[in-house]
Amino acid sequence: MSAVRKGADAFALQVMTALCLVWGVQQVVIKVAAPDMAPLVQAFGRSGIAAVLVGLLMTWRGGWEGLRGTVPAGLLAGLLFALEFLMLAQGLQYTTASHMAVFLYTAPIFSALSLHVLLPSERLRRLQWGGIGLCFAGIALAFGGSLNLEALDSRMLLGDALGVLAGMAWGFTTVVVRTTRLSEAPPALTLFYQLAVATLLLGGVAGVMGEFGRVLLTPRAVGSVLFQGVVVSFITYTIWFWMLRRYLASNLAVLSFVTPLFGVTLGVVLLSEPLTPQFVGGAVLVLLGITLVSGEPWLRRRLERGG
Repeated sequence: MSAVRKGADAFALQVMTALCLVWGVQQVVIKVAAPDMAPLVQAFGRSGIAAVLVGLLMTWRGGWEGLRGTVPAGLLAGLLFALEFLMLAQGLQYTTASHMAVFLYTAPIFSALSLHVLLPSERLRRLQWGGIGLCFAGIALAFGGSLNLEALDSRMLLGDALGVLAGMAWGFTTVVVRTTRLSEAPPALTLFYQLAVATLLLGGVAGVMGEFGRVLLTPRAVGSVLFQGVVVSFITYTIWFWMLRRYLASNLAVLSFVTPLFGVTLGVVLLSEPLTPQFVGGAVLVLLGITLVSGEPWLRRRLERGG
């Protein structure tokens, strides 16, 4: 018998605000430490540390029994997870942390479109189609802006594009989890697959690119990796899964979309990153579109109660 999940309350709002703040600052932390340690090496380190911690947690509390029958899907999810962080790491070398915070969170759009095709129960409603339209309009506005080709920064456009690809990989990871035997596996096992495979693949790519030869073990570099591995990838994800077992996923999804707002704000305040009117307008459309797509069940219930 499945557990009854309740709607978001004051406690959920407080916890989700804290989680979103941590997730939002992640891109800023990576960017700050980039001069001493390439983002790709940081991604390798964070994944390795978190994989060990999740593995130890599973050994203590159980969860390894879910391995049977889930390995192929787990490897695929891990590959997509590695691609997400490869795109994110490379993209941060060309674009700002505030841009990456917005484009990375286009993930729900790609998962919603894919699940619409694959699962009859996930058919998109009119409001969600409108949200998808707003999201892609926002991406176009943030990318092209005034369509003045002379004003476009090719390096930033490349970084922004890699951010969208990172969001796409994240969205497809969700599809794999929802449509395979991973949907019935313990959440910790799914997370372990992603972290373990990402550690191997990102480490291999970093080695081929010679990134390990340019590492300076400064306090900010070590601190960045420890923050990402222990706090972000282990502690906050563990809390997130705990919340999903107690609250309605649609409610939490709506609350989670303040993460890009934190990311943009922190990028501007801490890194003095510039914001153009085109990007601000595009970001607003993207966030509104994502909210309509992922928060549609919650919005529909609110409208029905109001009616």
